[in-house]
Amino acid sequence: MTRAPWNTKELTVGQLAERSGVAVSALHFYEAKGLITSRRTAGNQRRYHRDTLRRVAFIRLAQRIGIPLKTIKEALETLPEGRTPTRGDWARLSAAWRGELDDRIEQLQRLRDDLTDCIGCGCLSLDRCALANQYDRLGEEGPGARRIDTHLIRAKAATDAGSSAQACCPPDRAPTAAGHG
Repeated sequence: MTRAPWNTKELTVGQLAERSGVAVSALHFYEAKGLITSRRTAGNQRRYHRDTLRRVAFIRLAQRIGIPLKTIKEALETLPEGRTPTRGDWARLSAAWRGELDDRIEQLQRLRDDLTDCIGCGCLSLDRCALANQYDRLGEEGPGARRIDTHLIRAKAATDAGSSAQACCPPDRAPTAAGHG
């Protein structure tokens, strides 16, 4: 197979896949979702501008840290004329995602710490839950994993300074006013 030189201005889908380490099917998916673009040759073959490599790297890194594709697309749409992100763009966008990432980290830490003990669902189906969620106090707050979801914990702490959250959780797992357990 004859390879085109990497210094060309445009790459085939195969070259982009090889250089970026992303499967051709994923590149087609990114294009279908509007995250990357290509032009078509007279023979209807895709051609990607070289800076698509950086755009794909941006997408992959954002995905790796847990940013949903919809959010990545919205971030890319804030760039003037759909250009490829620069180092400054990455700094600005990643700073905007910091709070969301901090919440995910906190949720993962809670999940890790409670994994053998309780998944935070408030289901009362484990023997331990009757102790951690006596009288189903968590159920009164609404559906979902009340002890794991940091958004729910912070909202509860904001409305009642954590008094109800403190009462339903074992003392060694009770969230603090800052939402940390």
